[in-house]
Amino acid sequence: MPLTSDFSLGKVAVSMTPRERFEEFLQARGKRITRQRRAIVEHVSAHHEHFDAEQLLAELRGSPEGARVSRPTVYRTLAELVDAGLLRKMTLDGRAVYEHDYGYPQHDHLHCTGCQALIEFSSDELSRLLDAVASRHQFRAAGHRLIVTGLCRDCRSTRSRARHQDRV
Repeated sequence: MPLTSDFSLGKVAVSMTPRERFEEFLQARGKRITRQRRAIVEHVSAHHEHFDAEQLLAELRGSPEGARVSRPTVYRTLAELVDAGLLRKMTLDGRAVYEHDYGYPQHDHLHCTGCQALIEFSSDELSRLLDAVASRHQFRAAGHRLIVTGLCRDCRSTRSRARHQDRV
């Protein structure tokens, strides 16, 4: 079965903004939305790139609204955002990386172990294959996470040039 050439992600309609959903999550746990938490959720929801806690902290410290956010607050708030279903946490080469989960459809990743790039894709063919495998084993799948590791084109060509120079 050939793969289609369009692996782009669509959109999922949501009833609340990420901030509203986070506030509701915190209220249900008897916590309040502090200025620092608000700065974090606003910043995270405004950018779709994958990031780690240290990248987020550096970006926040470079902005007026996040300049006073502490490292422990960033780590605690990221864990709360994951628990609230707003972010998904992945561990890549021992490093915790976060991405949006709220309002984004199921998707998978290609992870370049050379440059650490993460490429998102969605494939109906892959979804059908996973459904067929689950059905064959009488398994009711609730979701999946697939991360294919390897080297991107740029890293492969860099390594190829380096190997060629070693032979010369």
